[in-house]
Amino acid sequence: MGGWAIAVHGGAGVDPNLPNQRQEQAKQLLTRCLNLGISALRSSHSAIDVVELVVRELETDPLFNSGRGSALTAEGTVEMEASIMDGCGRRCGAVSGVTTVKNPISLARLVMDKSPHSYLAFSGAEEFAKQQGVEMVDNDYFITEDNVGMLKLAKEANSILFDYRIPTIGMESTCSAAVENPLQMNGLPISIYAPETVGCVVVDSQGRCAAATSTGGLMNKMSGRIGDSPMIGAGTYAGELCGVSCTGEGEAIIRGTLARDVAAVMEYMGLGLQEAVDYVIKKRLDHGFAGMIAVSSKGEVAYGFNSIGMFRACATEDGFMEVAIWE
Repeated sequence: MGGWAIAVHGGAGVDPNLPNQRQEQAKQLLTRCLNLGISALRSSHSAIDVVELVVRELETDPLFNSGRGSALTAEGTVEMEASIMDGCGRRCGAVSGVTTVKNPISLARLVMDKSPHSYLAFSGAEEFAKQQGVEMVDNDYFITEDNVGMLKLAKEANSILFDYRIPTIGMESTCSAAVENPLQMNGLPISIYAPETVGCVVVDSQGRCAAATSTGGLMNKMSGRIGDSPMIGAGTYAGELCGVSCTGEGEAIIRGTLARDVAAVMEYMGLGLQEAVDYVIKKRLDHGFAGMIAVSSKGEVAYGFNSIGMFRACATEDGFMEVAIWE
């Protein structure tokens, strides 16, 4: 075993003209969460406890698209989803359609630890949350002024809409895109794409891997839409060899079962962690855009993305540390 390692992400797909202030805010949040995880690892907390701790912190801060600050549905409400997986025994828990749970990742952890199931959604997840006594808040708590404004623009434009977090791909405006160049998902145009899912992967000093992912989904999404983040094997996976958390175009990640595929090519093809991440990003995304972070049971950390940038931070026990957005 090579010691502990940790990686955190705040989403893949970043406007190359992202304002410096926004870049610094993102880096500061990533650094704070990374240091929180490092401190817990140095205090001998388990990998599964650390990923939950870090993602809870990301959900509480409105900067990224999870918990408070989540993207809004077409109805102007928030529907969140999250998943968590412990590589020890491949235990997992996931939730979707959560509207009043302050920290969805902790509810996913409770599904794993306190229920006979792996996945609960919508009213069933909310009822389970009440039974478990988790902190509940009004849906308005998750809604920010910025996201209300973006949803309004999306509806007014009635077409593709990009905000300053999303690459404009040559478009003339960051507010709207020409109909000739729509952003598509499953071959169909969508009104706005907000990929700032958050996630954390950890291997602790005992070589135990864990992963956690949380998101508000797409801005202006249809009510009831479920993305890759709560899907074990797609957005999140952890096993004996590695832990993986994905971000980006959810439908493409689901089709490619991206997170599990990293572990699969390590196991069946004998690839190293970074080789496996690179292989999956190159071979499994078809025409989609996404990114991922990963750790191995050997104490390695890796990441990859085919989008313009990915908010990320990582560190290992031997002193390596990186907080970055671009290549």
